[in-house]
Amino acid sequence: MSRVGKKPISLPAGVTVNIGSELAVQGPKGKLIVPIPSGVRIEQNANVLEVKRDSDSQAALHGLTRALAANAVTGVSTGFTRELDIVGTGYRCELKGRVVVFTLGYSHLIEFLLPTGVDAKIEKLTHVVLTSHDRQLIGQVAANMRFLRPPDPYKNKGVRYTGEVLRKKAGKSGAGGKK
Repeated sequence: MSRVGKKPISLPAGVTVNIGSELAVQGPKGKLIVPIPSGVRIEQNANVLEVKRDSDSQAALHGLTRALAANAVTGVSTGFTRELDIVGTGYRCELKGRVVVFTLGYSHLIEFLLPTGVDAKIEKLTHVVLTSHDRQLIGQVAANMRFLRPPDPYKNKGVRYTGEVLRKKAGKSGAGGKK
């Protein structure tokens, strides 16, 4: 049995919460809203949030709500980062305002518009650092960027997460066939 829901969430300095039908978390990085399902309630004692459930039938929602609330508190206080590497000869990207322009070996450039709440920084033309206060949003943006040219298991080229381990596959053998 998971005990995620029982862990208390400590509130750092500068973070305020408003508990109603949903949890509104506000901090120096921004504001997030977490829905509270029926059968689950959130209580605040000093600088600690506790998530409680009414019965065992809400056990899964209990842990989910606690995880979403903890991510919201972390996001508005410190934020989240995701890093992507672009690997391949001639593959690169550049930032033009709120648009990231990718050169990924296609016959055209790919323009990727950053949604509000996500900021990008490009280092060495092949390393993208995304920052945001919303963990779900930054994960989706990073996945969409990776989807533009997924890592190729044969040539190890493409857009990948920093630290992602790829298993290189062997190609076909050259002889192939009878003599």
